[in-house]
Parts: sequence; C-alpha cells; structure tokens
Amino acid sequence: MRVLRLGDDIDDYCIKCKRVTNHSILAIVDGEPVKVRCRSCYNEGPYRRCVVPPSKRELQKAALLKQMTEQAPAPPPPVVEAQPARRASQKPARKPAAKTARKKKA
Repeated sequence: MRVLRLGDDIDDYCIKCKRVTNHSILAIVDGEPVKVRCRSCYNEGPYRRCVVPPSKRELQKAALLKQMTEQAPAPPPPVVEAQPARRASQKPARKPAAKTARKKKA
C-alpha cells in the first residue's frame, strides 16, 4: 500500500452528497487519514472508510427489535417423545416403490 500524504485523493462516503466520492486528506494520525474534505461539495468530516452510516429509520427498527426481544417471554422447552429401542438386526421398513409405467394408447 502506498504512503498517504496530506492533500492526496481517496474515496470516502460523503454525508451531504450521500454517495462515495473523491476526498482530499486534511489530517493524518499514525499513517491513517482522520479528517477529509469532499471534492464535490467541500464538506469536511471524519474519514469513514467508505462505510455508509445507518439511517435514522434503520436505527429505530434495530432499537424496536431489541426492545421486543428483551420483553418476549422465553420459549417453552421442547417436548421429547421416547421412541422404542430397535434391535441392531432389524432394518427400518421401506415402502414399495411406486410404478410409473405408462400404458400405450392403441
């Protein structure tokens, strides 16, 4: 991987444009970009590594699902029926194969 420098162009998700666009690097810490500026709308923000943040609706759905699972009663334990023991020499019964022969029309 090449060494990143201030002013280099990288791809990142822009919150204002709502898409992945070219960005200029404004700040670097430990070799990783920290702050970038969109080259389309000039919006400055943190480097998001092209990860699209969840929408408010997705966050609300996740919170509702979490709340419902916490409040749901525990499922009843499964009922296990005892089966009679088979002898090792016994083979399971098989159904006879269905005949699929067609009759010729004369």
